[in-house]
Amino acid sequence: MLKILGAQIKEYKAAALLAPFFMILEVLAEMLIPLIMAQLVDTGINVPGGNMDNIVKSGLMMLGMAIFGLIAGCLSAVYAAKASTGFAKNLRKTMNDNIQRFSFSNIDKFSTAGLVTRLTTDVTNVQNAFQMILRMCIRAPFSLIFAMIAAFTVSDRIAGVYLIAVLILSVILGFIIKNAMGSFKLVLGKYDDLNAAIQENISGIRVVKSFVREDYETGRMNRASEAIYKLFVKAESIVVLNAPVMMLAVDTCILVIAWAGARLIVSNELTTGDLIALFSYCMNILFSLMMLSMIFVMISMSVASGERICEVIKEEPDITDPAEPVYEVKDGRIIFDDVDFAYGSAQGGEPVLKDVSLAIDSGETIGIIGGTGSGKSSFVNLISRLYDVTGGAVYVGGRNVKDYDLKTLRRNVSVVLQSNVLFSGTILDNLRWGNPEATMEECVAACRLACADEFIESFPDKYETHIEQGGTNVSGGQKQRLCIARALLKKPKVLILDDSTSAVDTATDANIRKALMTELPDVTKLIIAQRVASVKDADRILVLDEGRVSAFDTHENLLKTNEIYKEVYESQTTQGADADFDSSLVQTSLNQT
Repeated sequence: MLKILGAQIKEYKAAALLAPFFMILEVLAEMLIPLIMAQLVDTGINVPGGNMDNIVKSGLMMLGMAIFGLIAGCLSAVYAAKASTGFAKNLRKTMNDNIQRFSFSNIDKFSTAGLVTRLTTDVTNVQNAFQMILRMCIRAPFSLIFAMIAAFTVSDRIAGVYLIAVLILSVILGFIIKNAMGSFKLVLGKYDDLNAAIQENISGIRVVKSFVREDYETGRMNRASEAIYKLFVKAESIVVLNAPVMMLAVDTCILVIAWAGARLIVSNELTTGDLIALFSYCMNILFSLMMLSMIFVMISMSVASGERICEVIKEEPDITDPAEPVYEVKDGRIIFDDVDFAYGSAQGGEPVLKDVSLAIDSGETIGIIGGTGSGKSSFVNLISRLYDVTGGAVYVGGRNVKDYDLKTLRRNVSVVLQSNVLFSGTILDNLRWGNPEATMEECVAACRLACADEFIESFPDKYETHIEQGGTNVSGGQKQRLCIARALLKKPKVLILDDSTSAVDTATDANIRKALMTELPDVTKLIIAQRVASVKDADRILVLDEGRVSAFDTHENLLKTNEIYKEVYESQTTQGADADFDSSLVQTSLNQT
């Protein structure tokens, strides 16, 4: 973990070294001031008639040391802030860069809320700990050591009191730290729950209000906050014992030093100035020890955060480019050769696709139909290599998808997923996600094919209309059509529509399919749908049943040869409704509506 985190200091190494260097100089200046003060008292004040020259000389030396320490402390703070904030910036960048390389299977290992917590709370914890290491972790031990050495130089008999106090306090503070660390580690897991509650509540606020579930969501949020509150109270209740224990030690040391020091002064074994210096070193030693205890608590929290950050940084993408990638997809031919696929296959996941073998010619329009859990989405996800097959092989354009450069493959295989996502920005900004270099004419043409131009033109700002995050200010059907247009701008060789017209009316659905078939004859089109009407005009229709190919033929032939397809077709046509395969699909449709 230290090696991974240390590598993120990068260009801030100089600042990370200068911060403790100047902190050591500040500590040295502070440790010399009590010695000079002792000299001022003994040679300037406690002499018959006083010695103004020695007072002025010692006073100027103390002032010089104070100014020197101030400058050194300020420089240490500046360099520590620069190093720690730069370190945090590099951590976030490295984590984000690696997340962008994740395949879907990698993303499945981490919750969205967990990744957000790692990028925010965990990085902040590590940043604070790093800054504390650069300053307090240097200041406290050096101050403790220098003060102890100086105290023994003044009087080894009285300095022994400090040594005994340090040993006793070390045991007590160790007990406090050990008991507080466990609670602090648990807090980070609770932050994930809190972030998840916030994220789901805000993103689904319209659903919450529609179902009058504000009280439920408020209670859920309160429970997550209460869990964090209780853990923090438990940990802080232990940590705050530092203060009374420390003050007890300080007061005891002062009493012992005052009593022992007075006796030594009377016997001329100690001067008044030396006693004053010993009092100063007493405070330095004991408060340095308390500072160290707080440092250990902070570091214990940051260790848990650091481990979570390293999990993301160390995560190797399951899908990577081959050693010698292919940078051209010749056409839209697709072949599945005895394909098996399971989610979490490394952990022995159940196969969702089994023994799938078929061939699709370039330019064909293929309908895909099947019940819930039949493997429709999994089937198309393998084509653009969002997941890798467990067994067998998938070929696009005559080459195994594993031979291609990932960016090349995904630019040529355009996917409109079930969960349509629009980003904050204008309609034009969202369209150009498909092709950043697309001209206005190309954007308009894509929207015309997707039947999106009609509603865009009705907006006052047309293509400059602002889209809220997630597309919450447009309807489900409008969102789907914008996503289809965005996919078309990639000018793909394979276009996959994963139930991406479920929210549009049947007439618009038919117009979109007609436009795609006539205007994109060379593009292979795969259309997943629940309505038979959406796929019956396709060149061929793939029927999936429990992860296996039940049939792959034309609409007419399937009505004659495949009972599953025939049953669905008849249920939808005889009932005069767009029935689904099972009641769960009907319920899903109702929920979407």
